[in-house]
Amino acid sequence: MPLSTIIGSVGVILLLLAFFLNLFKFMSQDNKTYILLNIVGAGLSCYASYLIHYMPFVILEATWCLVAVFAFVKKIGGFLK
Repeated sequence: MPLSTIIGSVGVILLLLAFFLNLFKFMSQDNKTYILLNIVGAGLSCYASYLIHYMPFVILEATWCLVAVFAFVKKIGGFLK
């Protein structure tokens, strides 16, 4: 199995885990763990898309990751109060 498939699969699993935990009310969307799952999942998915040279998903996942980073910095009380 190609490395890009493994990395992308782990990323997607993390994103889906966060989605399901939120959907079924086990975790709220402002929970730090939820945000971190989105950062890592989107980051891995972005990297996997880059490895296979699929730019639409690089852009999608990079945006997803950056928005989650923004939310995390805001959540931990960074400069974005």
